[in-house]
Amino acid sequence: MVDPIEQRVIEMITIRSGCYMFRKKKYDTYTAESNIHFDVQLDQDDVEELVEEFEKEFGVDMSNFHLDVYYPEVKFSWNPFKKPDPVDVPDFTIDMFIKSAKAGKWLYD
Repeated sequence: MVDPIEQRVIEMITIRSGCYMFRKKKYDTYTAESNIHFDVQLDQDDVEELVEEFEKEFGVDMSNFHLDVYYPEVKFSWNPFKKPDPVDVPDFTIDMFIKSAKAGKWLYD
């Protein structure tokens, strides 16, 4: 049986991820281990809106959340032969939101 908080968080994130082809419910495909970057594919603006809604919905203190940790600025070069240096980004999963909702504050950073 799925924890009700876990289900609500997954559903909240699923709604932000857009529509799904063939009408299959996306929250059937996302799990707590799903990565926000690679699996859900939320961009910086979507995550910013998600954090605001998450804070209100669950009463979580998000003052310790820093968006630039998960979406760092990538230096751009006009030189097509020079690739940008890789940027190390920490894990950013749905489980992080679930655990923070249960704790009442953002537990990471």
